Amino acid sequence: MPMTRTLVGAALFSLLLTGCGPTAPNDDDTTDNGDDAVETPADGGQEAMEPIQVSGSWEPYAADATAVTYDEAVPEGGTVDVDIRSEGPEGTRVTLKATGLEPDRDYGAHVHTRPCGEEPGDSGPHYQDEVDPAATDEEPSTDPAFANPDNEFWLDFTTDDEGAGEATATVDFRVRPGEANSVVIHEEHTKTEHGEAGTAGDRLGCVNVPM
Repeated sequence: MPMTRTLVGAALFSLLLTGCGPTAPNDDDTTDNGDDAVETPADGGQEAMEPIQVSGSWEPYAADATAVTYDEAVPEGGTVDVDIRSEGPEGTRVTLKATGLEPDRDYGAHVHTRPCGEEPGDSGPHYQDEVDPAATDEEPSTDPAFANPDNEFWLDFTTDDEGAGEATATVDFRVRPGEANSVVIHEEHTKTEHGEAGTAGDRLGCVNVPM
C-alpha cells in the first residue's frame, strides 16, 4: 500500500502544477476590436458629398464659357467663385463670391435647373427640393409655399464700394443629381410676396455649376 500512496501524491502534485501554468486562449474570450465594423457617417446621416468648386471670369456666351454675362451690370472681366458642399447630416451649403460688379448695389442669385445658354432664360427655373406642381417653364413657381429660401437656394447680396459681393445659402436637403446646373445672378433682391415669391428681376449673369 505504500506504493499506492506515492502514486496518488505524484498525480496530485502534477495537477497542481498544471493549474498554475498558462492556459490556452479561448476563442469566446477574445476582445472584438471593431476592425470588421461597418463605417457610417460620423453625423449619422447621408454620406458627405464631394465638394464642388467652380471659378471663372464673366464673358459673353460661348459653348465652353464658365461664367456668362448678359448685361453690363455684370461686366466682362469680373470674377465669380461658387463653392458647394455638404452641411450636417443631410444639408447643403452654397457660397457665391463675385467681383467686378457695380458697387453698392443689390443683386439676387439662385441655383437654377439648366446650364447657362445663349439667352438668359435658357437656365430654366429655380431648383426646388419640393417642386411646385403648378409651375411650368412659362410660369415658374411664385407660390411662397415652394418659392422660399428653405426650398430653394437664395443667394442675395449687396456689393461693397469696390463691386465685390458674397452670399451663402444653407438648406436641409441634398440636390438630386443632374437636376441643378447653374447659379444665376439677378438684378435685385428676391421678393417674397405671393405671386412674386422667388422673382428677382432680369437675369444678368449665369455660372455653369453642374451638380
